[in-house]
Amino acid sequence: MNVNARTVIEPKEVEPPREPGRNSKRARSNSRWWLWLSVSAILAFGGYRLLERQGARQTPPEKLGSRSVPQSVPVVVVLTRIGDMPIHLNGLGSVAAFNTVTVRSRIDGQLIRVAFQEGQFVHREDLLAEIDPRPFEVQLQQAEGQMARDQAQLNNAKVDLARYQTLFEQDSIAKQQLDTQLATVHQFEGAIKADQALIDNAKLQLTYCRITAPLGGRVGLRLVDAGNMVHSNDQNGLVVITQVQPISVLFTIPEDDLPPVLKKLHTDPRLPVEAYDRSGKTKIATGYLLTLDNQIDPSTGTSRLKAVFQNQDNALFPNQFVNVRLLLDVKKGSLIVPAVAIQRGPQGTYVYVVKADQAVEVRQVTAGLIEGNYASVETGLSAGEPVVVDGVDKLQSGSKVRIAGPDKDHPDRRPNA
Repeated sequence: MNVNARTVIEPKEVEPPREPGRNSKRARSNSRWWLWLSVSAILAFGGYRLLERQGARQTPPEKLGSRSVPQSVPVVVVLTRIGDMPIHLNGLGSVAAFNTVTVRSRIDGQLIRVAFQEGQFVHREDLLAEIDPRPFEVQLQQAEGQMARDQAQLNNAKVDLARYQTLFEQDSIAKQQLDTQLATVHQFEGAIKADQALIDNAKLQLTYCRITAPLGGRVGLRLVDAGNMVHSNDQNGLVVITQVQPISVLFTIPEDDLPPVLKKLHTDPRLPVEAYDRSGKTKIATGYLLTLDNQIDPSTGTSRLKAVFQNQDNALFPNQFVNVRLLLDVKKGSLIVPAVAIQRGPQGTYVYVVKADQAVEVRQVTAGLIEGNYASVETGLSAGEPVVVDGVDKLQSGSKVRIAGPDKDHPDRRPNA
């Protein structure tokens, strides 16, 4: 019984005191954490308010309202000016040789010499190649020999004819014999003409042994080497010559632009045309409009035009892609501004004008023609007013600005045609 009593009492003496001790420790730990967090928040807020008050004391009174007044915006301005505004029609074109000739042999024979360098410029009648002339020299000698024989026979027939005429007058021969001799003379005279034709043909064939340039231009790559047999029916020929001085450019314009071009051609038959590179920024050459096609392409609604360029510097090359600008007219006395200065909004087109107090004014304008980087303004601006061309995205009416410097991309100069 004593053993059982101790067994029952031990749990009551040991177990109850343990659980309350653990809970008290957790409670004290949580309380300390919350206390530390609260003190930190109070100190942080107090420090922020203290710094804010000190900053307010150091700020001059005139700057206390700086939050509502925007700082000056750096901008680039260009002065408007009066100038001539060209009116162009733009098109896409390709360069074509003014003339292209494939040089072929006109006779059959062996090519014994090539007298040109690939890519060189040649003039009309310059020697390009030679064919072995010996077979044609033999033919010429043969034709000349045959003519000499027929000439001797003709001379003999004429002597006999004179003798027969004397005998006929003496009534010594019949009339038929005289007529036969006369026919023989005519026969030999015909043979002489045929022989002369053979001689002329042999001489002509002999001249074909020297192949010359039919026109001036640049020769291409050699298509046949010396030593090969060439024929008059060869399709490839010996070389291709392209005439590049002058050179032509074929380009297209929309059919709606054709009437003003035709109207202008009546007063100015040589409208200026400029060729630009693929990017459209670098001018390559200046020429004039030569002619236009006699029909409109119904599939594209465009008309083809042909311009001519002297191309003295060989800047244009056959099959080169170019951008073409046809000068249609020049509007004199236009008010010109950079095209980037003109903005568009719900109320229409406008520009930012910098006033004397360095504040910008939104000015409604009526835009005219746009040519390249420049545009003409019909109403709303005067010459010499500074308009903003860079920094407009940060502006509104009344914004203060600071002029940063000249605009390098839009200098104040004549519009580049």
